[in-house]
Amino acid sequence: MKKYSLAALGGTFDLLHKGHMELLRSGFEISSKVIIGLTSDEFAKRKGKKLIHDYAQRYNTLESTIKKNFPGEKYEISKLENDFGPAVLEKEVKALVVSEETAFQGNELNKLRRQRNSPEVEVIVVPMALAKDGKRISTSRIRNSEIDSDGNILAVDK
Repeated sequence: MKKYSLAALGGTFDLLHKGHMELLRSGFEISSKVIIGLTSDEFAKRKGKKLIHDYAQRYNTLESTIKKNFPGEKYEISKLENDFGPAVLEKEVKALVVSEETAFQGNELNKLRRQRNSPEVEVIVVPMALAKDGKRISTSRIRNSEIDSDGNILAVDK
């Protein structure tokens, strides 16, 4: 029996990596269903992100990754146009799964939920996945060919 009936998490999921997988794994471990907010292209640009893949490509990759790695799990992918999406509006959401980097958003979400007379959510903080060099795995490091999606250090020609 999972602890929650509905949890939420979000991200841009441009280049899926080990950190994203840990976030998804945590969501599926604790909840019967997970709402996954996928950042829209417009919102990503407003946040200063340089995307490699457009929304449709990121959606398809995320969905196929979930089906392959988390078969049978219940989920919904929802387009994020702001920091919170459906997690703010859905009173049924019981938990928000965040990385250490975005943990502060749990407090912001609960503040918004209190304003809407919705119960607070439990904030589940997932530790950052680290590369073999001890630094965090990130899309920008992968894009810069420093590491691969599992955090292995890539040889740099100098």
